Amino acid sequence: MNPWKKLRFPLLAAALFAFVPGSPSPAEAATQPADAIVVDKNGTGAYKTVQAAINSIPDSSTTTRTIFIKNGTYNEKINIPSTKPNITLLGESTLGTILTYNDTSSTAGSTTNSASTMVRANNFQARDITFRNTAGPTAGQAVALYVSGDRAVFKNIRATGYQDTLYATGTGRQYYYNSQIEGTVDFIFGSATAVFENCEIRSLGTGFVTAASTDQSKKYGYVFLNSRLTKNGAGNQTVYLGRPWRPYSAVTYINTAMDSHIRPEGWHNWGNTANEATARYYEYGSTGAGANPTARVSWAKTLTAGQANAITAKTVLAGSDGWDPTK
Repeated sequence: MNPWKKLRFPLLAAALFAFVPGSPSPAEAATQPADAIVVDKNGTGAYKTVQAAINSIPDSSTTTRTIFIKNGTYNEKINIPSTKPNITLLGESTLGTILTYNDTSSTAGSTTNSASTMVRANNFQARDITFRNTAGPTAGQAVALYVSGDRAVFKNIRATGYQDTLYATGTGRQYYYNSQIEGTVDFIFGSATAVFENCEIRSLGTGFVTAASTDQSKKYGYVFLNSRLTKNGAGNQTVYLGRPWRPYSAVTYINTAMDSHIRPEGWHNWGNTANEATARYYEYGSTGAGANPTARVSWAKTLTAGQANAITAKTVLAGSDGWDPTK
């Protein structure tokens, strides 16, 4: 991400991973499907690297292929190009299957290229995996997971990093369920229409949760449903709910529990008052120490119960093809 003017903050060290209801569980191990392509860094599978398994799948396949990744830390850049749709990555366990690299925008030449895992293909799914960028808290923009394909589903995953952890972008639709995403500055950012349901969003230090660049033509950008914003290194009142990377940035929080790290005003205009007339920021049913509806900026809105009830993963992501990722 190379936004207009990036603010820098002192970043705190990550807190140890803690389990709360709705977070990926270490006790839940995935079963290896009989027809899966097996990856094991220790050599018991068909391939030792995830990328080799991806490369083995023919381009433009209309058949869904599952790659089962056994527990281990896979230190490799992973790319699923647009020519390889219908791929599912299934980890043996969320905490045990780790896909990681340590590029940054400066070492890789751009924020996009810094991604440890890049997904451009449609109909992609990932379950029970940790996606990680280990560049560190002072490295600047360093993406753990880049997603631009349409109809992407992530369940029981972790995305870990600091600045720009999850680049959820493109014109497609994305669904994140029962997952954990952590970072500091703009750590969920981009132009996609994405729903985060029953997720834990962990702030490791001072910064901004979102930096959406939603196109004006899109009704929805990022929607958080029944999720939690937790402080894991961030001080009290040091984190904003979001700021607009582009003028029509759209972010909605519905029934979200917010810890005390969330600032009372909630939203930031990125140093441009013109954004206050165009950014689309909404809340409903926020709870916790970070929920301060009367203190929020005047240009953010509170939804009515009827408006909030009409916003579901299905209604946000249906599109023209009626896609329902919750099935």
